[in-house]
Amino acid sequence: MDWPGRTGGLYYGGDYNPEQWPEEVWEEDVALMRRAGVNLVSVGVFSWARLEPLPGVHDFGWLDRVLDLLHEGGIAVNLATPTASPPPWFGLAHPDALTVTADGTRLSHGSRDTYCVHAPAYRDACLRIADALAERYFDHPALAMWHVHNEYGTVCHCDHAADAFRVWLRERHGTLKALNDAWTTSFWSQHYSAWEQITPPRATQYLPNPSQVLDFRRFVSDAMLDHFRDQKAVLRDITPDIPVTTNFVLGDWVPVNHRHWADEVDVVAIDHYPSADPPAETAFAADLARGWASGKPWLLMEQAVVTYTGPRMVAKRPGEITRLSLSHVARGSRGAMFFQWRASRGGAELWHGGMVPHAGPDSRIFEEICELGALLPTLVDACAAPVEAGAAILVDSEANWALQAPGLPSSEIAYTDAVRQAHRVLYRHGVTADLVHPSADLSAYPLVLVPALYLVSDADAGNLRRYVADGGTLVVSYLSGVADEHARVRLGGYPGALRDLLGIRVEEFHPLPPDVALTLSAPDAPDALNAPDDPDVPDDHTATFPGPRGETGTFWSEHVHLEGAEALAVYTGPHASGTPLDGQPAITRHSHGSGTALYVSTRLSDDAYARLLGLTPAPVELVRRGDWFFAVNHGDEEQKVEGVTLPPGGFAVRTHDDLDLDRSASRPREWH
Repeated sequence: MDWPGRTGGLYYGGDYNPEQWPEEVWEEDVALMRRAGVNLVSVGVFSWARLEPLPGVHDFGWLDRVLDLLHEGGIAVNLATPTASPPPWFGLAHPDALTVTADGTRLSHGSRDTYCVHAPAYRDACLRIADALAERYFDHPALAMWHVHNEYGTVCHCDHAADAFRVWLRERHGTLKALNDAWTTSFWSQHYSAWEQITPPRATQYLPNPSQVLDFRRFVSDAMLDHFRDQKAVLRDITPDIPVTTNFVLGDWVPVNHRHWADEVDVVAIDHYPSADPPAETAFAADLARGWASGKPWLLMEQAVVTYTGPRMVAKRPGEITRLSLSHVARGSRGAMFFQWRASRGGAELWHGGMVPHAGPDSRIFEEICELGALLPTLVDACAAPVEAGAAILVDSEANWALQAPGLPSSEIAYTDAVRQAHRVLYRHGVTADLVHPSADLSAYPLVLVPALYLVSDADAGNLRRYVADGGTLVVSYLSGVADEHARVRLGGYPGALRDLLGIRVEEFHPLPPDVALTLSAPDAPDALNAPDDPDVPDDHTATFPGPRGETGTFWSEHVHLEGAEALAVYTGPHASGTPLDGQPAITRHSHGSGTALYVSTRLSDDAYARLLGLTPAPVELVRRGDWFFAVNHGDEEQKVEGVTLPPGGFAVRTHDDLDLDRSASRPREWH
């Protein structure tokens, strides 16, 4: 694949929306892009109404001039099909193609993403505009990549969706008998005797069927993927050598299984907007994207020059734009892109930051944009080797969807929080992690973490058994292996699919109130937690957990029976629910074949989690790629990394010989 531009292999730029600006601004834009080192811009993402102002009437003249200007400036184009925002005339002509919510409300045009991906009129209109763009620009020298749609995620519950859902269900389950069994429809008189009786999970009186909701989310992801494939086929037919992608958006609301989509795009592209803890969240998003890509190229397609915390917008600290971009590049991104090039003066996102802010190029933000553009070309050699990971974390979108269902033992369960904690603990202790599906080949990893993997198929459970039997170390948390792929509870005790591997049987769950913490202690020394620190005891937590300082568990607890495993920690003292867990196992260890499987039945603090894994804190973010190391100091204090001094906010990209790093300092403890 050809990676264009003067960065010699790394993309740099962002979304460019020239249609929002007078033409006299365009030449200034290109001059500023050259000054900043930009080599790629995404064009036309939301321009359908300008490209096709009336049905079948196209206006490409303005886009011709924009692409010509960009090419003359040495800037390549990631040209979008604008199908995420149909024009006003489309909704008037095809009201049945507008989104219908679960409660039956049909939405109106006035925002973006108001469409039904299942509506024939919408699908046809998308193919026509994609074909028109490809026929117009197939040989334009600026065209470097196709950007299909934008952030797939609009869910519709209309009759078009219902028809398509039934077709999908027939293909998945084959027969009504199989569907009724998978959905446990004998509960609450939901047994179906004809396919026509099945609808999307629309608003209903009480709790919906969780298996139906799960299958609908799977269906929506597949239907949107079909929409992407249709446009990709049009573009591929006309421009067979131009890579095609779409931008994956992150969040629990997203109805897209990115692991399935990754096989369909030529470049995995993500949009990432961290909020509470930008360095840790950035590392998480980058490692997640690398896991989806599974060896193929991936790209940070969108980020912002400010931080969106939810209630307020926060300016990034000096150098933070570069540091976070560098973290993405260190972890595998083929560049750093932004939304957007120039901050808008009006419209719904007029306060979304831009590479050229409202203040213009005479600004701190644009100065940092230019500094980043100058840095990226120097990193080409450092980015040649693959990222080295010392651990894996298992992630599954479908497990996340299943844990979003109502009626669970706790309404406060958050799958993504559990996954992020596992990643955060490794990140803060210098361990780079791959985030992979439970079906992945795990043989290369000395340590695999399994946070809240609620759904586990028989095949995936077998994969974990083989990994441990062959010598791996597996750490499994509460709420893992509880249900099968249809969201049906596995009987005989939790964690059903993994009981034999873990050597335990969980009899009952005991979710904890937010203000309750349970004391944990070593099984043979229940009072050790309350003893003062002994100066003669080494500060080493690798021999025993929880050790002389003790730990607590929050959010969750369980009544665990040992069936071959040994207890590393037990619950101590009274339980908030009145259930006598005093002395019962809280954390266990079990040998299986040549490896070890640990089980954690409560939520540990980050520090306790790290001590369980035998990790030591890392003062800076450190990523290894072959002979190269990326070191980034996100903190406010000077840090030394084996001979290299990093000032607050500083970074270094050096070879292993330059840094002379002690790679063993942050490796997980060997359990076997």
